[in-house]
Amino acid sequence: MFQLSKPPLHKSPSAPGSALVLLLALTTVTSCAAQQNTAPQATSGSASPTATSASAAASESPTGSAAASSSASGTASADELCGPGSAINFDPSQFQSSPNVDNKWFPLKPGMQYTTTGDVKSAEGTTKRTVIHSVTGLTKVIDGVKTQVMWDRDYADGELVESELAFFAQTQSGDVWLFGEYPEEYESGKFTGAPSTFIHSLDEAQAGIAMQADPQANTNSYVQAHAPNVDFLDCGQVFKQNDHVCVATGCYDDVLVIDERNPLEPAVGHQRKFYSAGTGLVKVTAVGGKDQETLDLSKIEQLTDAKLTEVNQEALKLDKHAYQVSKNVYGKTAQAEVATGTSSGY
Repeated sequence: MFQLSKPPLHKSPSAPGSALVLLLALTTVTSCAAQQNTAPQATSGSASPTATSASAAASESPTGSAAASSSASGTASADELCGPGSAINFDPSQFQSSPNVDNKWFPLKPGMQYTTTGDVKSAEGTTKRTVIHSVTGLTKVIDGVKTQVMWDRDYADGELVESELAFFAQTQSGDVWLFGEYPEEYESGKFTGAPSTFIHSLDEAQAGIAMQADPQANTNSYVQAHAPNVDFLDCGQVFKQNDHVCVATGCYDDVLVIDERNPLEPAVGHQRKFYSAGTGLVKVTAVGGKDQETLDLSKIEQLTDAKLTEVNQEALKLDKHAYQVSKNVYGKTAQAEVATGTSSGY
């Protein structure tokens, strides 16, 4: 959800990982004066300074060239897909043995559910948008890393248009990585496919950093995920720190603003996402693209154990269906498992 700068669904993948990743966690909402420090850019995080990653495919950087840099080991090269300093450095040994995503900007506590609402303006008109983001109690092992499973449901004018599973894990140093997405698409209530599916290490897809452990202004862009076979390349960069934002759930200070874009589809996805410390994503605005999307956090809910059990069951059904729909990619992964059925966490 998660997700990242993908086009709004009209029908196409949503902005936060399809819904990417709009991730949040319950916190105390504060109201106070705005502080604004603008600065372009965000750090190129890595799981380990010595980790290496082979590139999936080269893509043009913001400066117009496909730059490449040698890895620390000198045995492989990694493309700087989002510009200088953005090479993906993936090291599975740096991830936690069990997911405990507690990054203050991107916390994922099982049993938390968030609703974001807004609209998408396009040449065809305006569509009302509602996305329900559920942090499940499921885990899924991808390329040896145990990930936390998110389930997002995306509605356009009250009709379900996408149901997605997204997979996240946190390194020991605090970077949160996105390992893949399985977004089922629907039209008039009928399933139409999941063409935007990608899973790290399969079909040339690479995991990327969804949120850095310590995002700072005046630092390089970083890759949030790369899946060339489905034209997915999200680039993140810290745009502003200490912003002040008010939405339906309250007013938030010390807000971090991340600029997100997809260089592979410059006319489609360019957004800014607003994260509150301890809460997560509270707002999404459009910067460019043919479909202009705005979303605000409108509801935060801690599910009962019974409700979390229902969420787990529905997410498991989606996981099971994915093996039939995406045999060559998703079908090569381990099945998701229930790690917790209580909102107290793992």
